[in-house]
Amino acid sequence: MKRFFLVWLMLLALPVAAQPLKPWAGGATPPLELQDLHGKKHTLADYRGKVVLVNFWATWCAPCREEMPSIERLRSSLQGRAFAVLAVNLAEPEMRIAKFLETMPLNFPVLLDREAKAARAWQAKMLPATYIIGPDGTIRYRHLGDLDWSKPEVRDAIAALLRQ
Repeated sequence: MKRFFLVWLMLLALPVAAQPLKPWAGGATPPLELQDLHGKKHTLADYRGKVVLVNFWATWCAPCREEMPSIERLRSSLQGRAFAVLAVNLAEPEMRIAKFLETMPLNFPVLLDREAKAARAWQAKMLPATYIIGPDGTIRYRHLGDLDWSKPEVRDAIAALLRQ
């Protein structure tokens, strides 16, 4: 019994591998209408016809910061295609976000969810929480936790949506 307990403890200490994209079964796509850091309003309807990666994140979230470069690589690799990224910051001061972006320039909009209403509507109960929206405006996949968004299996899933 003692040996079993020790093996169990060792397994808990191992890093958990990121899960692949999970098909969405959580119902209808919630609305998304937020301003970016420049005051421009973005709605999900503005992106109809595109595949959209919606990422809920915060600067204090280490996994969020770690996955941002891979989201930017994915966005860059799909430049010119019907693909967009919306990074929804969870209730942080604009100055803190701006300071973070000085160290990690991103070429996609950072939206401000000042009161975390969007995060609640989207059931983003942990960070990062990422949703892949199909060209028809419906959520197709969700991933909770960090992920290397430049992995071939992730790109393949997104490429299949781009072909629709």
